Amino acid sequence: MLKSIQQNWFSNIRGDLLSGIVVALALIPEAIAFSIIAGVDPKVGLYASFCIAVVIAFTGGRPGMISAATGAMALLMASLVKEHGLEYLLAATLLTGLLQIAAGYLKLDELMRFVSRSVVTGFVNALAILIFMAQLPELTDVTWHVYAMTAAGLAIIYGFPYIPFIGKILPSPLICIVSLTIVAVFLGLDIRTVGDMGKLPDTLPIFLWPDVPLNFETLAIIFPYSAALAVVGLLESMMTATIVDDLTDTPSDKNRECKGQGVANIGAGLLGGMAGCAMIGQSIINVKSGGRTRLSTLTAGIFLLIMVLVLDKLLVQIPMAALVAVMIMVSIGTFSWSSIKNLKKHPLSTNIVMVTTVAVVVATHNLAYGVLVGVLLAAMFFANKIGHYLYIKSEIDSDGTKRTYRVIGQVFFSSSEKFLGAFDFKEGVEQVVIDLSQAHFWDITAVDALDRAVVKFRREGAEVDVIGLNEASATIVDRFGVHDKPDAVDKLMGGH
Repeated sequence: MLKSIQQNWFSNIRGDLLSGIVVALALIPEAIAFSIIAGVDPKVGLYASFCIAVVIAFTGGRPGMISAATGAMALLMASLVKEHGLEYLLAATLLTGLLQIAAGYLKLDELMRFVSRSVVTGFVNALAILIFMAQLPELTDVTWHVYAMTAAGLAIIYGFPYIPFIGKILPSPLICIVSLTIVAVFLGLDIRTVGDMGKLPDTLPIFLWPDVPLNFETLAIIFPYSAALAVVGLLESMMTATIVDDLTDTPSDKNRECKGQGVANIGAGLLGGMAGCAMIGQSIINVKSGGRTRLSTLTAGIFLLIMVLVLDKLLVQIPMAALVAVMIMVSIGTFSWSSIKNLKKHPLSTNIVMVTTVAVVVATHNLAYGVLVGVLLAAMFFANKIGHYLYIKSEIDSDGTKRTYRVIGQVFFSSSEKFLGAFDFKEGVEQVVIDLSQAHFWDITAVDALDRAVVKFRREGAEVDVIGLNEASATIVDRFGVHDKPDAVDKLMGGH
């Protein structure tokens, strides 16, 4: 127990504290921006980010991952807030948490097994593009000072780590934010700052129960939103956990993460915050700044609140150009550049899945749609590919009365037509043997194809023997097959 606490909390104290401060600084303008997207007061996003980060530090399944209010979730809430107001959003946030906890107990994290590597790569690339696109409003119709500050910020971020000794101790994004703020204040530059994003809250969050009627009508209003928020939140969290696993070469408990996200969202809803989930950009800032354990996530949440309440006079002076530089670094670091090189090496189907996932996410700004389309495409390509792995050879005995068909491979909905097409029903032999000892039947479409083959041969006057079914195939054929039933022909022809 003590060893686990040491490993998960105190094995990287300096790196975690410093990275937590960087993440907190980067969270503030994002939380305000996401509040504006959702159509709520900036404090709703800031309180949510504080609460979710602190709770998930204890309850989450992926140490070092940052969860807070996110753009993907904010987009889904906008119409609920517009039509019904903030109280219904808080109620929807509580229900989102309950649905996510239920998903954890139902072990829905297992569904991540169906998300192929090409979908994850497409998801990551799309997010990198969206993160970059989100910075463009800060870089359009502005003075040259903004471009100069952003360029200087990128130079500090990428150049500072090469400075001997000190470059390895302090995270370069933190140096970028501090130094550009000092320059902007000293020179009195008239550029956009964090203070221009919206008013920062000046009080601690308080416990709030949503002021909505507890009836079926309220449930009917919030459930569609809560279901969508729960799905998108878990998807983004599971994907981000997978990416952080890769970056740190450590495993994570996705099932615990599902439940942890649910608990964190319930906490956010009760403190007047909106629903959130894992943030890929902030998680990458955390890892790249040296954060590894739960302490980095806790530090980010606590520092966020301290900075908003105590250091607000300093915070409002941070130039947006400094944070834009940090987020551009995130988008460059997030994008899988090797996937472009791999377009030449990888199969066409893999490339189509990856590019389509990117296109759908960027076009709709909805991560769930992109992942869903990617998974469906990957499944179709896989089914098509496996469907080709079916080979049927036949041989006839010396006196020409008995033909044996040997089926090798997988028989299911994609290959059933090929299976049926391999038989010569008009040949006129007396006996047909269908040897399935090297085949596997997967679904009722395959069973239906076998039924049709047997019945067609019998109609032509041949005696048919089906041999060699393995145990799993025999079970499905016995259960759903009709070729051995007395009224097989009527059942087959009547049922179609």
